[in-house]
Amino acid sequence: QVQLVESGGGLVQPGGSLRLTCSASGRGIETVFRAYALGWYRQGPDNQRTFIAGISSDAVRQYADSVKGRFAIFRDDAKNTVALEMNSLKPEDTGVYVCNAGVDYSGTVYQTGDHWGRGILVTVGS
Repeated sequence: QVQLVESGGGLVQPGGSLRLTCSASGRGIETVFRAYALGWYRQGPDNQRTFIAGISSDAVRQYADSVKGRFAIFRDDAKNTVALEMNSLKPEDTGVYVCNAGVDYSGTVYQTGDHWGRGILVTVGS
Protein backbone atom coordinates (compact mmCIF):
# COMPACT_ATOMS: atom_id res chain seq x y z
CA GLN A 1 0.00 0.00 0.00
CA VAL A 2 1.28 3.46 -0.94
CA GLN A 3 0.99 6.08 1.80
CA LEU A 4 1.18 9.83 1.19
CA VAL A 5 1.72 12.31 4.04
CA GLU A 6 1.63 16.09 3.61
CA SER A 7 3.54 18.57 5.77
CA GLY A 8 4.36 22.28 5.85
CA GLY A 9 0.91 23.84 6.10
CA GLY A 10 -0.17 26.57 8.47
CA LEU A 11 -1.30 30.18 8.76
CA VAL A 12 0.25 32.87 6.58
CA GLN A 13 -0.61 36.49 5.84
CA PRO A 14 -1.67 37.56 2.34
CA GLY A 15 1.40 38.01 0.16
CA GLY A 16 3.38 35.46 2.15
CA SER A 17 4.84 32.10 1.18
CA LEU A 18 4.63 28.46 2.24
CA ARG A 19 6.24 25.26 1.04
CA LEU A 20 4.25 22.02 1.22
CA THR A 21 5.91 18.61 1.05
CA CYS A 22 4.32 15.24 0.33
CA SER A 23 6.31 12.16 1.36
CA ALA A 24 5.53 8.74 -0.12
CA SER A 25 6.18 5.45 1.62
CA GLY A 26 5.28 1.81 1.27
CA ARG A 27 6.66 -1.50 0.12
CA GLY A 28 8.92 -1.03 -2.87
CA ILE A 29 8.29 2.73 -3.07
CA GLU A 30 11.93 3.44 -3.87
CA THR A 31 11.61 1.47 -7.12
CA VAL A 32 8.25 2.81 -8.33
CA PHE A 33 8.12 6.45 -7.24
CA ARG A 34 10.05 7.70 -10.27
CA ALA A 35 7.30 6.27 -12.50
CA TYR A 36 4.53 8.20 -10.72
CA ALA A 37 2.70 11.27 -11.88
CA LEU A 38 2.36 13.58 -8.87
CA GLY A 39 -0.08 16.37 -8.10
CA TRP A 40 -1.60 18.77 -5.61
CA TYR A 41 -5.32 19.46 -5.22
CA ARG A 42 -7.33 21.77 -2.98
CA GLN A 43 -10.29 20.10 -1.29
CA GLY A 44 -13.59 21.95 -0.95
CA PRO A 45 -17.22 21.31 -0.04
CA ASP A 46 -18.57 17.76 -0.38
CA ASN A 47 -14.96 16.57 -0.69
CA GLN A 48 -14.64 18.22 -4.08
CA ARG A 49 -11.04 18.44 -5.26
CA THR A 50 -9.76 21.26 -7.46
CA PHE A 51 -6.57 20.70 -9.44
CA ILE A 52 -3.73 23.03 -8.44
CA ALA A 53 -0.51 21.63 -9.92
CA GLY A 54 0.87 18.42 -11.40
CA ILE A 55 4.14 16.98 -12.60
CA SER A 56 4.66 13.95 -14.83
CA SER A 57 7.30 11.26 -14.48
CA ASP A 58 9.35 13.20 -17.05
CA ALA A 59 8.98 16.39 -14.95
CA VAL A 60 6.55 18.09 -17.33
CA ARG A 61 4.56 20.58 -15.22
CA GLN A 62 0.95 21.71 -15.36
CA TYR A 63 -0.70 24.46 -13.29
CA ALA A 64 -4.17 25.78 -12.72
CA ASP A 65 -4.62 29.24 -14.22
CA SER A 66 -5.30 30.69 -10.78
CA VAL A 67 -1.81 29.83 -9.50
CA LYS A 68 0.38 30.27 -12.59
CA GLY A 69 3.35 32.50 -11.82
CA ARG A 70 2.83 32.12 -8.06
CA PHE A 71 3.15 28.39 -7.33
CA ALA A 72 5.78 25.87 -8.42
CA ILE A 73 5.81 22.08 -8.16
CA PHE A 74 9.00 20.02 -7.72
CA ARG A 75 9.72 16.31 -7.43
CA ASP A 76 12.66 14.61 -5.75
CA ASP A 77 12.74 10.97 -6.79
CA ALA A 78 15.76 10.29 -4.56
CA LYS A 79 13.68 11.24 -1.49
CA ASN A 80 10.27 10.03 -2.74
CA THR A 81 8.78 13.49 -2.27
CA VAL A 82 6.89 16.15 -4.19
CA ALA A 83 6.78 19.77 -3.03
CA LEU A 84 4.55 22.74 -3.76
CA GLU A 85 6.14 26.16 -3.37
CA MET A 86 3.42 28.75 -2.78
CA ASN A 87 4.22 32.46 -3.17
CA SER A 88 2.20 35.68 -3.19
CA LEU A 89 -0.56 33.87 -1.35
CA LYS A 90 -4.13 35.17 -1.49
CA PRO A 91 -7.08 34.52 0.85
CA GLU A 92 -8.75 32.48 -1.89
CA ASP A 93 -5.82 30.03 -1.74
CA THR A 94 -7.09 28.89 1.66
CA GLY A 95 -8.07 25.23 1.85
CA VAL A 96 -7.00 21.68 2.54
CA TYR A 97 -4.23 20.71 0.15
CA VAL A 98 -4.13 17.04 -0.83
CA CYS A 99 -1.28 15.13 -2.46
CA ASN A 100 -1.95 12.72 -5.35
CA ALA A 101 0.19 10.01 -6.95
CA GLY A 102 -0.21 7.20 -9.45
CA VAL A 103 1.48 5.34 -12.27
CA ASP A 104 2.21 7.66 -15.18
CA TYR A 105 1.77 5.87 -18.51
CA SER A 106 2.45 8.83 -20.79
CA GLY A 107 5.35 10.50 -19.00
CA THR A 108 4.64 13.79 -20.77
CA VAL A 109 1.37 15.04 -19.26
CA TYR A 110 -0.03 14.96 -15.76
CA GLN A 111 -2.81 12.48 -14.98
CA THR A 112 -4.69 11.94 -11.74
CA GLY A 113 -3.43 8.89 -9.85
CA ASP A 114 -5.15 6.40 -7.56
CA HIS A 115 -3.35 7.33 -4.32
CA TRP A 116 -4.31 10.25 -2.08
CA GLY A 117 -2.96 11.82 1.07
CA ARG A 118 -5.13 12.92 3.98
CA GLY A 119 -4.61 16.63 3.32
CA ILE A 120 -3.09 19.57 5.18
CA LEU A 121 -4.67 22.94 5.97
CA VAL A 122 -3.35 26.17 4.49
CA THR A 123 -4.96 29.36 5.81
CA VAL A 124 -4.20 32.72 4.20
CA GLY A 125 -5.41 35.63 6.32
CA SER A 126 -4.69 37.95 9.21
